[in-house]
Amino acid sequence: MVSLAASSVLFILLVAFASSARAATFTIKNNCGYTVWPAATPVGGGRQLNPGQTWTLNVPTGTKGGRIWGRTGCSFNGNRGHCASADCGGALSCTLSGQPPLTLAEFTIGGGGANDYYDISVIDGYNLPMDFSCSNGMNLRCRAPRCPDAYLFPSDNSKNHGCRGNSNYKVTFCP
Repeated sequence: MVSLAASSVLFILLVAFASSARAATFTIKNNCGYTVWPAATPVGGGRQLNPGQTWTLNVPTGTKGGRIWGRTGCSFNGNRGHCASADCGGALSCTLSGQPPLTLAEFTIGGGGANDYYDISVIDGYNLPMDFSCSNGMNLRCRAPRCPDAYLFPSDNSKNHGCRGNSNYKVTFCP
C-alpha cells in the first residue's frame, strides 16, 4: 500500500514538472504569393514554405535570443545554396542569423518568471512584411521598413512585449 501511495505522489510530481517545462509552439505561415524560406535559431533550422503552407516548431522553455525570419530568392542543392535576401551562410538549416536586410521575429521563452518576451526588429533592415503574435498577448504588425510595432534602432526599448508562459505563437509572412 505504501508503494502505491509513493507511486501516486511520484506520478503527480512528474505531471507537474512536465506541465511547467512545456515548449512554446510556433506556427509559421507563408501568406505571400511566392516561396519563402523561413529560418529559426537557435532551434528549427530552416525549410521551404510555398504559398499557403505552414511550419510548426516547438521551442523549449529556457530558449533565449531566438529568431525567426524569412529568406527569399533561394536556390538549394541539398543543404547548400544561396538566398537573395537574409541568407545564412548558404545553409538550408541555419545555425547563425541571416544577412541584412531581414525582418526578425525575436523571442525568449521562459526568460523572466512566468513570462516569455517577443518583438519584431528591423534594426538590420526589412525584407518581408510580417505579423508576430502570442496567443494571450499583442499582435505585432510590420508591413513597411519603418513599421511602428518594430524595433527601429538598438535603444528603442518600448517594443518588447510580455506574454504569459506556455503560450502559442504565430509568425505570418505577407499578412
